[in-house]
Amino acid sequence: MRFGLQKLTLLDYPGVMACTVFTSGCNFRCPFCHNGSLVTGGDAGMPFSQDELLAFLDSRKKMLDGVCITGGEPLLHAELPALIREIKTMGYQVKLDTNGSFPERLSEILSSGNVDHVAMDIKHTQEKYPLASGSGTALEAVKKSVELLRNGKVSFEFRTTVVNGLHTPEDLENIARWIAGVPRYYLQNFTDSGDILLPDSRFFPVDGEQLSDMLCRVRKYIPAAEIRGK
Repeated sequence: MRFGLQKLTLLDYPGVMACTVFTSGCNFRCPFCHNGSLVTGGDAGMPFSQDELLAFLDSRKKMLDGVCITGGEPLLHAELPALIREIKTMGYQVKLDTNGSFPERLSEILSSGNVDHVAMDIKHTQEKYPLASGSGTALEAVKKSVELLRNGKVSFEFRTTVVNGLHTPEDLENIARWIAGVPRYYLQNFTDSGDILLPDSRFFPVDGEQLSDMLCRVRKYIPAAEIRGK
């Protein structure tokens, strides 16, 4: 297992001075994925071994407070719980990003007490999940992960990247009805990172008026919902 590393971020773990650790590989094929090379590139561009990563973190204890683990899909790797445990023993706060398709591994990590915050993507409505995730079999696992987080004690957020042509205001209202009452839900407008999984496809952000309409509809079920990255 090898890793990429962003040595300092103030965005990936809001309120925490952190670094971001990237894992490779993903079981989803979201057509608008902004980390396409992580999904399909194997360990290419992953310069750090686990020992090197832990050595870096050990050397930054006085400079950093947290570690955000993202991908790709981190829970694709069975070794991840052990790595998180080692990071936690160094005194770091740990945030995990996940697509929610590995509820058993997520449950193990939540029960361990070694993760402080989980950010889970909600790709689309239940009916349209295959359209946005590229997976026709993941929905039941995603639903289990939603309930694990809702019924657990670990801080969490849900978030949806909204894409012009893939998501409508009605879709966002249906998503909000599904996860109604959660404490934190963020709408993130699509941006072209230059590393889109399907670069020949044309995806665009939604316009400001439509994004405001989406937020208004969502807030009927999740009053604290916000737009992130305005």
